Amino acid sequence: MKYWLFKSEPDAWSWDEQKAKGDEGEEWSGIRNYQARNFMRDMKIGDRAFFYHSNKGLEVVGVVEVSAESAPDSTTDDERWDCVYLRALADMPKPVKLKDVKANPKLEDMSL
Repeated sequence: MKYWLFKSEPDAWSWDEQKAKGDEGEEWSGIRNYQARNFMRDMKIGDRAFFYHSNKGLEVVGVVEVSAESAPDSTTDDERWDCVYLRALADMPKPVKLKDVKANPKLEDMSL
């Protein structure tokens, strides 16, 4: 099992919206970055990830699980772009701020 980070602007797709999708989960679509696409192609069902609110909040608010592996992104006809499905697993007991992650010396070698 691998671990990942998914970020979303909460006014575009929030943690509450992700949780509302239930066990079916939601297509993580619209990604137009080659490195992110390649990471999604490496993801397997059951991989876990943190759900991070970018722009507003700047904090990890939940844990998600990959519920379907990489497939063509339904929001485009361009064959270059893929997506995975994610389902919410749990709220963070306490949201984790980005500044706190960066200030923790135990995490200094972590790719973020």
